[in-house]
Amino acid sequence: MSTRVYPEQVDVAIVGSGPAGATYARILSERAPSATIAMFEVGPTVSDPPGAHVKNIADADERAHAQRRSEGPHAREDDDRVGGIVKSAQRRARPGTYLLESGYQADGEDGLPVAAFSSNVGGMAAHWTGACPRPNDSERIGFLDESGELDELLSEGERLLGVTTDAFDSSPYAGIVRGRLAAVEDAHRDADERVQRMPLAVHRRDDGPLVWSGSDVVLGDITRGNPNFTLFDESLVSRVLVEDGRAAGVVVTDVRTGERRDVRARFVVVAADALRTPQLLWASGIRLDALGRYLNDQAQIVFAVRMRDFTPAVDADGVPQTGLSEYTGVTWVPFTDEMPFHGQVMQLDASPVKLADDDPAAPGSIVGLGLFCAKDLQASDRVAFSDGDVDGYGMPAMQLHYTLSDRDHATIDRAKAEIVRLGKAIGDPLDDRPFVMPLGASLHYQGTVRMGRADDGASVCSPDSEVWGAPGLFVAGNGVIPTATACNPTLTGVALAVRGARHIADEITADLASV
Repeated sequence: MSTRVYPEQVDVAIVGSGPAGATYARILSERAPSATIAMFEVGPTVSDPPGAHVKNIADADERAHAQRRSEGPHAREDDDRVGGIVKSAQRRARPGTYLLESGYQADGEDGLPVAAFSSNVGGMAAHWTGACPRPNDSERIGFLDESGELDELLSEGERLLGVTTDAFDSSPYAGIVRGRLAAVEDAHRDADERVQRMPLAVHRRDDGPLVWSGSDVVLGDITRGNPNFTLFDESLVSRVLVEDGRAAGVVVTDVRTGERRDVRARFVVVAADALRTPQLLWASGIRLDALGRYLNDQAQIVFAVRMRDFTPAVDADGVPQTGLSEYTGVTWVPFTDEMPFHGQVMQLDASPVKLADDDPAAPGSIVGLGLFCAKDLQASDRVAFSDGDVDGYGMPAMQLHYTLSDRDHATIDRAKAEIVRLGKAIGDPLDDRPFVMPLGASLHYQGTVRMGRADDGASVCSPDSEVWGAPGLFVAGNGVIPTATACNPTLTGVALAVRGARHIADEITADLASV
């Protein structure tokens, strides 16, 4: 599936190997199997199959090695630094990610101090928590709802990501946690908004272990077996070629050898992430008014409690059960416009951040809660780029402009009170106050190449994800989402990628039919 010889020409060039880029490859493999596809990823392959979640690597040393190799242009395989950013004054990245070195905070602004990236085949989906809730209320995209498409696209996204809700049904305390939360939360909610199992991109193998979805699941056997699809890792795309106003290919450099080539393409899909996608468009001279604007993250509040009336589960031999993510599963408290945050509740060893030390005598007794807040969208919140300075990859250096509004501060204060209320329903708090994580910690950056109904200066792409004024150029990923979401955005980003991929497949199929 991978090679080091770049083609001279393909039908579709895809920049980025995360879930959105993988969605384009998968849909094209299904709907236009004769189309030639080249996927370029700046980072290395760190898992087998390519794009697989590193959590599926059983050996801890091998897993840590894969995480270190994902940590950008200056990654050191012998680096033994400790990840984790909770309750620390230091800027630390989670394992598998690396921080924006500079430009993360402008003078007088809040900034995104722990804005981070992953550079590896599979992107952030090799390291994520797999949460795939559907957007609700104002999180939904109105013009796709009006056409009746959004839910079908979300269902297709769930198919591609392998989303399930029953992976933790055997967890001994999952039902207890849900029940306690439901008792204090469900009365004022509609049926589909009540406390429930978190939809997760995870499944359980027949022999027992959990398997977490990465881009490998999105690609699937049909893409891996497609002779017209090729994945190129450690390949930096530095520019999109535009000729006569239309996308015509990409400029790509082999990171290992420095060899640089032009690869011609009828269609180009940039799915680099919500910060690097606008960076590549900027470097290519594609500088729409809305490019990089409406940047939004989700302020994240965390809290930990010890479960009340806790009795450790034991196996048949009377030994306390242990094992990653097997105690309380993951519970979802959906976003609503009345309660403008998304709740995620899980045991500590399933959490992506360090909240507390678990109790070795009663594993699973400490539960972590997280509330994610929807951002007050502002055009002034943006990522800007330098025409002179460069980053570690030689691309235009970033400068983030990001400020919490009065409305944001009010939402955060409300979420802090709400998380304490929810936590006390489950057990006894470990701390007096909830903790607001450093901005950027959610890794849910959105809006920078946002979709719009029309080319009105406030969006970058059409409902098909095609960039305004640049036919043949498509953008993909969470940056395309035009609404303020509090829920995990991956499912929505994949759903939007499905629509764009179908558009390209239809054009290719129509061209073949006319020959």
